[in-house]
Amino acid sequence: MNGSSNQAFAQALPSTDQSWASRLCCLVGAAIAIAALLFVMSSVSVTATAYAETPGQNAGTAGQPTRNIPASIEGTPRDPEMWRYLRGGGAGDSSVPDQKAGTLIQSSGEQWRVFRVEYLPRYGSWALGGMCALLIVFFMVRGRIRIETGFSKKSILRFGSIERFAHWLLAVSFLVLAVTGLHILYGGEIVKPLIGHAWFAKVAWYSKWLHDYSGFSFIVGLILVFFLWIRDNIPDRIDLVWLRRGGGLLSKHRHPPAKRFNAGQKLIFWFVVLAGASTSFSGICLIFPFTFTPFSETFAALNLLGAGLPTDLSPVQEMQLTLVWHGGLGIIMIAVIIAHIYVGSIGMEGAVDAMTTGYVDENWARQHHSLWAAERISDIRPNESELPVESAGSVSVADNSASRQSARGTS
Repeated sequence: MNGSSNQAFAQALPSTDQSWASRLCCLVGAAIAIAALLFVMSSVSVTATAYAETPGQNAGTAGQPTRNIPASIEGTPRDPEMWRYLRGGGAGDSSVPDQKAGTLIQSSGEQWRVFRVEYLPRYGSWALGGMCALLIVFFMVRGRIRIETGFSKKSILRFGSIERFAHWLLAVSFLVLAVTGLHILYGGEIVKPLIGHAWFAKVAWYSKWLHDYSGFSFIVGLILVFFLWIRDNIPDRIDLVWLRRGGGLLSKHRHPPAKRFNAGQKLIFWFVVLAGASTSFSGICLIFPFTFTPFSETFAALNLLGAGLPTDLSPVQEMQLTLVWHGGLGIIMIAVIIAHIYVGSIGMEGAVDAMTTGYVDENWARQHHSLWAAERISDIRPNESELPVESAGSVSVADNSASRQSARGTS
């Protein structure tokens, strides 16, 4: 860090200038994220607890022989004792290789069905609609975040070609997963009445196919992004200043210093990496059913802290919990990425250039990432810019920036 960077950082740390709106914004954002994640975790916990409380739930568990119907039970299936046994998850003998067929009724599956059919679509629509409404209100109150000093004729390289490739591989894969996942969740109620049963069946088949195989390109993009940007996303003291001032999002002329990635971008990075990894693994568990037992092992670890969760889950129960986690966490990721797309496009002037051309305007860099800009500018001087103002056969980013400033006028 050079002298100007140290000076900016030293001026930033003692500052206690903060508004109630900045604090409120941080608290509301944190509350929404925590509440959404707690909802998914509580859904899994409640469903798992229901499994633990269901009598005979472990009948037919992989690696264990299925139970024969007790000899004391006689008569037709209408007998109360027979019905009580089956209703409690009791299993009999099965002539097919799949021993899970010996269980006629899995009562604990009702909790999963209610969540999948009722709660997940309902609360998912609330989360997505609430995020869109919040962004609309924010745009109406704050407006587009402009470059206060206007565009300059100088540009700085922000992301190289490999970084942009990794970002767009991850982004496009996620968009495909989001659209197809929402179709799987809501298509029966929204799309089917519009296109009919026959066409809906075809669209659903292709959506399922795209959803499964796009997950692998998403994993590749996630790995690339992780290794390319982890060094610049380690939290430090500067991030506390950024958070304390609300990132400068709610007021003009109060932009806190930041390095290459500010605290908000770091939060998005770690959320995408951790949630994306968890969602990817649960997706693999669904593509290859009854192969992994993630929740039995996870619950065993949590029980060391006194959670009291069941660890002897059947293969069917493992799949049900995986679907709960995959769907709930997927909805949360979509809501967060909607906010990310807003900020990177219409929400902030000049931000979209970073991932399209790779270059950003120098004034934009000074305003939003002052410490990083100071280091970059000191490295490229005495050159006027990393990008030539004129290049044979093409128009430079700097010329584009100047033309955008002229077109914008005084707005």
